[in-house]
Amino acid sequence: MVGILGSHQCGKTTLARHYIATLTGEPVHYFDLEDPEHLNRLSDPGLALGSLEGLIVIDEVQRLPELFPLLRVLIDRRPSKQHYLILGSASRDLLRQTSESLAGRIIYLELPPFTLFEADNLQRLWLRGGFPPSYLAKTHANSLAWRKAYLTTFLERELPALGVDFAAAIMRRFWMMLAHWHGNLFNASELARSLDASSPTIKRYLDILSGSFMIRTLQPWYANIHKRQIKSPKLGASWEGFALEQVIHLYRAAAECFFWGTYTNAELDLLLVQGDKKTAFEFKYTSTPKVTRSMHSAIDDLELDEITLVYPGRDTYKLSDTVRVAHLQYLTVERFG
Repeated sequence: MVGILGSHQCGKTTLARHYIATLTGEPVHYFDLEDPEHLNRLSDPGLALGSLEGLIVIDEVQRLPELFPLLRVLIDRRPSKQHYLILGSASRDLLRQTSESLAGRIIYLELPPFTLFEADNLQRLWLRGGFPPSYLAKTHANSLAWRKAYLTTFLERELPALGVDFAAAIMRRFWMMLAHWHGNLFNASELARSLDASSPTIKRYLDILSGSFMIRTLQPWYANIHKRQIKSPKLGASWEGFALEQVIHLYRAAAECFFWGTYTNAELDLLLVQGDKKTAFEFKYTSTPKVTRSMHSAIDDLELDEITLVYPGRDTYKLSDTVRVAHLQYLTVERFG
């Protein structure tokens, strides 16, 4: 079984249909759980799925979480005549049934919206985001209208479909506050006071938005150094956050990304820890990037070979033996040629 997870409207269904179109000589059965007819067919899932052979695709699987224990039984049958592609708009943390019922039977792929590797216009991608209907809209006004409608639909329909309990008005205000909090350390107590809510509620709302791929929280990396290090998660300012997200997907490091900082103001925007390899990045929206004392501290404390300083310019060059400046397009070419 393969599970493709990603935010609603990011392109999972389109990708699945393109894949299905490449198959020959194999039966394919498609269930879209947003379609009432398909949902009704699965009212008795054992009867509907048990006799099928070939590829079985289940779209928006988070709408029927009780399927997962049955899928384990069907996958374990021998001889096996089925394989599954499931598409979901929630992370594994929100789809806990998959990790409990399908451990060792499923591999997950996370599909983000368009990234710089796929899009041809960095400025448009930054301003509109990577959701295909937003990025591809004919005008900026149409793009903005789509995003506003998406936010409303997400709060009123998509989140309730996950079975999470929340107050829509507080969640909307919280989400807007996070947009202004972008790039700062997460402070549940301060946000709770502003929203007249409890800190546990704010932390739970953060988990919901993170688990539905609407925000990314960077967890801190703890180094074995004799300094007091920051232990609160961090939420990037606009361009810096956009560039950081592109790098995470470029390096396929969604589960291996951290930030690092100490209370003496040494910090690092992004640290990718993949096995024994550490890859470090700083992000600066400036035309004249410079080496800072903070970078030197990060290099010494974390024993880094190099920091890549990502900026919106067009050149790539060395600032020092351990700091290089690069633009996003160069990193894309460097990774994929």
